[in-house]
Formats: sequence, C-alpha cells, structure tokens
Amino acid sequence: MRNIILYIAMSLDGYIADKLGGVGWLGGDNSDPENIGSYSTFIETIDTVILGYKTYQQIVTELSPDAWAYTGLKSYVLTHNKNNSTEEVIFTDKSLADLIAELKSENGKDVWICGGATIANQLINLDLIDRYHISVIPTILGEGIRLFDAHQKELKLQLISTQSYNGIVDLVYECRI
Repeated sequence: MRNIILYIAMSLDGYIADKLGGVGWLGGDNSDPENIGSYSTFIETIDTVILGYKTYQQIVTELSPDAWAYTGLKSYVLTHNKNNSTEEVIFTDKSLADLIAELKSENGKDVWICGGATIANQLINLDLIDRYHISVIPTILGEGIRLFDAHQKELKLQLISTQSYNGIVDLVYECRI
C-alpha cells in the first residue's frame, strides 16, 4: 500500500516560510554545499505530489517559473479556483480525505505531501500521514508560517532515521501503534 509522506523543511523554530511567505532562507550552513542531502533519494520513492494552491503559485512564480518542478510526477493541487488541468498537474476541489483514500487504493509509489501547512495540519487531524520526513534548517526565523498548529489529540511518533548534511538535520518519524 502507498504511504502518505509529509516531506518538508522547517526552520529550527518550526516555520516553513517567513512572515511574507518567503523561503529564500532554505538551505544549509555552507559547511558542505555540494551535499544535497535526502531529496534525490526521496524523490525516487514517490510518483504523486499533493500541494495547496499557495504552494503551487510559489513554485510556478518564484521557485521554478520556467518549467514545472515535478515533471514526470502526477501533481494534485487542492483549490476551489477553476484552473485547467494537464496530464501532470490536476487542479481539484475534492476533499483531502477523499483524495487520499482514492490515491491509497491505487497502485503506485508513495505520495508526497509537499505543502503547505494547512494541508499538513488537516492530514494530521485526520490521522492520514504515514511518515514525517522533516528537514530542520539551521535558521531561526522568529515568526512566519508555522508547520504545526494546535491539534485535537496527541500524536506519538517513532524515530526511524536521522541524517545530517550541510548543517541540515533530517528527522524521519512514523506513527507509533
């Protein structure tokens, strides 16, 4: 069965974007700038990406305006906006729970929850994330968009692995049973 994986970076103080929504601070401490870390290995394990409209807009206007960043992967953008879908980028207003159930019933690789915090927190509240892969960036922002909101219940996790590169620490957790 396909896993639903939150693979995301956050500042040491728990933000995924600065107060203006920017992510220019993402990156290591330049102690090993050639080491790109876990992304290239991770991307091989997925074939589907889920993201919100704000994350989609940031990708196509700032981060990768010349070409879709996730070519070869099926990307679902959750939105109520009426956009034209393509074979690779599907705009949908399906409920998150219904979309996850549909994707988990299909054959394929794992599903990446790319962002943002609203989607991540909805999935946490629905108990639909199988694995948390969080890259902690060596930066303290002080304010911005928090990764984790207050939640209705405690969620106990088990550490699966850690990796350190270029000042970044990757933490991989799964839910404890």
